[in-house]
Amino acid sequence: MPNIATAFRDEISRLCRKEMRKHLEPLRKASAAYRKEIAALKRKLQESERRSAALAKRGGKVARDETAEAPEKQTRFVPKGLKSLRVRLGLSAAELASLLGVTGQSVYNWEQKKSTPRAAQLAQLAELRKLGKKAVRARLGGEAVEAVEEAAAPKRPRKPRKATETKTSRPRRPRKSAAAETAAEA
Repeated sequence: MPNIATAFRDEISRLCRKEMRKHLEPLRKASAAYRKEIAALKRKLQESERRSAALAKRGGKVARDETAEAPEKQTRFVPKGLKSLRVRLGLSAAELASLLGVTGQSVYNWEQKKSTPRAAQLAQLAELRKLGKKAVRARLGGEAVEAVEEAAAPKRPRKPRKATETKTSRPRRPRKSAAAETAAEA
């Protein structure tokens, strides 16, 4: 007759395995399903990468042609340059702001490096750099458009001055003092 202790131990381990199977079986099934799903996603990713590489080879030429036709020149913004432009044109921050269609606080923030202007304002600033004081004042005052266009038109370059010969200067005679003049008269 088997020992009662071994029989009892065997029965307990059998019941433990049975209970463990109940809890582990759903986990095993879920794990297998997740592995299948991950493998499918990896295959889709590889297929997408192959397609995008093929499209890049074919479409790369078209994209390069479009960019070659219309190169977009980015304008660099320097706060110190904005302030020097404003001073050169003789404008206050509020006047510059009204020209650009922004608030005076925005111009102040740009100059203090607290913010930067948007692309539209950068384009307007680039246009202002080309203008002189009179043209800017005409824009501010709302005077005729012709005056602005005239001022914005490129000026003719100045002709260089002709080189002139330097005159040989005669030595100057010293001036006579008033006392010397009266003595000469006498």
